[in-house]
Amino acid sequence: MPETDTIPARGRVGVMLPRDLPVRDMVPYARRAEELGFDQVWVVEDLGWRGGLAQAGVVLAGTADITVGIGIMPAGARNVCFAAMELATLAQLYPGRLIAGIGHGMPDWMRQAGAWPASPLTLIKEYTTALRLLMRGEPGPAGGRYVRCEGVVITETPDIVPPVVLGVRGPKSQAAAGEVADGLLLAEPAAPAYVASSLRHLGSASDASALEVVTYDAAAVDHDEDAALARVRGGLTVIGEPAWAAHIDPLPFATRLREHRAACADARRFAETMPDTWVRQLSIAGTPDQAREAIKARHAAGATSVVLAPTGPDALTSLDSLARALAPRD
Repeated sequence: MPETDTIPARGRVGVMLPRDLPVRDMVPYARRAEELGFDQVWVVEDLGWRGGLAQAGVVLAGTADITVGIGIMPAGARNVCFAAMELATLAQLYPGRLIAGIGHGMPDWMRQAGAWPASPLTLIKEYTTALRLLMRGEPGPAGGRYVRCEGVVITETPDIVPPVVLGVRGPKSQAAAGEVADGLLLAEPAAPAYVASSLRHLGSASDASALEVVTYDAAAVDHDEDAALARVRGGLTVIGEPAWAAHIDPLPFATRLREHRAACADARRFAETMPDTWVRQLSIAGTPDQAREAIKARHAAGATSVVLAPTGPDALTSLDSLARALAPRD
């Protein structure tokens, strides 16, 4: 039987592979992340950019040991049987090095693609349940409202089945993660208060110690704190938009942040004029010591993996600077 549902390691630090990174730099970036001591590289799948499975395969092939996460594949974008085959194949080729992130996808994008269901919650629950069964080599479940794969069996299954985490924001969707998935992926900003709030949605029946909890945050590290704070602001322009309300609501300055966004003519002006105290909570930014403390705070709130999204014009240079925040390895 494949090994599944293993308790995740605590205290991991990963880095995001920027969606606009030139294709020639993808493998060098991932290899450099591995050399620098990052535990994970996460690839993103945003409509109009690059496919998550293709990126994951290239990064896995181009590195030796680093774990690769896909964050996220929208449930409405792929038939679950074929998604399970793709993921199972990668997990066979690179045992124990893959994490599969599934989500609703951004509603506007999914509507553009003709793949937004009447009930996103129903779809993601059916999809996640079926995906995990299929990757284990078990028959697909009875047909649901959206997912139809009854009796399908994948014969080529991995020895270590990759965890499936749900990249979702709403309380009902996060509760579903506690029911049908191996954990949560929390998009940026993932301040400790938001991490704690999200974990409460998982429900009392969930064994929190066995869940993956992955957080994303815009990040910049510099020996000059002001330089780091200035650089990270470019990654905070979307924070005031309605879709990010769940991230902001647990914070003590939520009302003031919304008022500030309403008073700004555009998103860039909003980010540029945000108080430094807010920036520090909404990102992982500052000196190496300050960044390490921000990472520790997210781990203390329940994150198993803290993923840094580099900011600034040069991703490879940013990657080296972010590595200053890694705790010394034993």
